[in-house]
Parts: sequence; structure tokens; C-alpha cells
Amino acid sequence: MKPNRFMLEALRQAKIAFEADEVPVGAVVVCNGEIIAKAFNQNITLKDPSAHAEILALRQAAKVKNSHRLDDCDLYVTLEPCAMCAAAISWAKLKRVYYGATDEKFGAIENGARLFSHSSHYHRPEVYSGFSADEAKKLMQDFFKKKR
Repeated sequence: MKPNRFMLEALRQAKIAFEADEVPVGAVVVCNGEIIAKAFNQNITLKDPSAHAEILALRQAAKVKNSHRLDDCDLYVTLEPCAMCAAAISWAKLKRVYYGATDEKFGAIENGARLFSHSSHYHRPEVYSGFSADEAKKLMQDFFKKKR
């Protein structure tokens, strides 16, 4: 799949995480065709287990929009969101989620919990996967190879 400018920025954020020795995941929130928030994983730096790229980007976007609802926004993230992030995406009522690489171990959209497929789930955004997946996957592989 051809990368777009929003996923390219998410990848730039993931590379910042990589350089900071954080798991290389990047996210951007887009509203009306403009990036209003961007973030990368900072669990170690912030000493916060919830400091995933998606959560940090959603927090920034909520401040920009002055609202806890982001129903006119889209999220671009380099890796399939985990259960925590998928739940936050649902509570924020994002319109669409675009992600790169799948996460067979912790992903919660196409893998594992598959949160958005449950009929009882609060809100289901449109989901699109595979954007710059090879580059996002390689970044993750390079990171964990470096750790071993």
C-alpha cells in the first residue's frame, strides 16, 4: 500500500521513539486534513505504562479540540493498537483508524481481543490496515534485534 503523508509522519514519530530507546511506535491524529497531534511511545521516558503513542496523541488532540470526543478525527498509527489503546480509540469516538503493521501478540483489532468486532463494544471506528506495513514491521524488528 502506498504511504500517505500522515502515515509518513507516524513513521517519523516511530523513528524518534527508536532513537530514544523506546518501542518504535508513532501516531498522529488528523482532523479536517491537518495533523493536530503527534506522539511516539514514551513508556520508559515518562515512567508510565499507559504512555503509548496512541494515548499520548489522543490526549494532545483532546486538548487541541477542547473536547474528550474526537468523532471528526482519524488516527494513523504504525502498529496495530493494543487493547488499552483500542478502548481509548473507542471512547474518543474516532471516525477512522489507519495502521501499518499487525501485532499478532498484543494487537486488539485484527488479532487477540478483536475489540471492535464485539457487538457490545461502545463505538467502532472504520479500520484500515497495511499502510507502510513493511517499513513499520522492519523498524520493530530492528529495534528488538538490537535488544537481543
